[in-house]
Amino acid sequence: MQLTKFGHACVRVEKDGRRLVVDPGGLTGPEALDGADAVLVTHEHFDHFSEETLRRAAERNPRLRVWTNSAVAARLDGLGTRVTAVGDGETFAAEGFDVQVHGTWHAVIHPDVPRVTNVGFLIDGALFHPGDALTVPGTPVDTLLLPVHAPWSTTGHLIDYVREVAPRDAYAIHDGALNDIGTAMVDGFLGERGPGVPARYRRLAPGATVRIGLSQPAR
Repeated sequence: MQLTKFGHACVRVEKDGRRLVVDPGGLTGPEALDGADAVLVTHEHFDHFSEETLRRAAERNPRLRVWTNSAVAARLDGLGTRVTAVGDGETFAAEGFDVQVHGTWHAVIHPDVPRVTNVGFLIDGALFHPGDALTVPGTPVDTLLLPVHAPWSTTGHLIDYVREVAPRDAYAIHDGALNDIGTAMVDGFLGERGPGVPARYRRLAPGATVRIGLSQPAR
């Protein structure tokens, strides 16, 4: 598979001429959906889900289908069977990609902030996008998309999370609010200068593409 990083928490996965996009939110340009027939949305927050962008993409491409949680599916009313609500433990095929669903809730920001539903997606048994939660899928993960900056986590949480999931590679996502200083600090703790994680930690520039998969080393 090929992985391309877009704005903030959005990535595109390509295989055999097929394109799947995860979390094309309000901090991501609409070009992330070009040529995609399948979209996965982890939860309803604006930086992961843009109703306007998805509806426009669906108008342009009648083949486009969306898999997401029930709250997001309800906001996409009118698209009918093109939107499928999924939950923890379910599996499905999305345009040639095998997807497993893990997790139920968004991470706690503060007791006074209501939690929303959040589902993570394991794609082809290799690539895991947890959305806004540090969900441990309980199955081997080759490549982890790591949300490196959020009001609900610390760098210490991230180190422990990577250790528990134990992927071969971890790529930074959810980094749209970091400046260069913050990026360098996170990279230092999660990279070779840090206390140690079992993964090769990397950051992709927007639009950059890397090959991933169980039999293909990242480069």
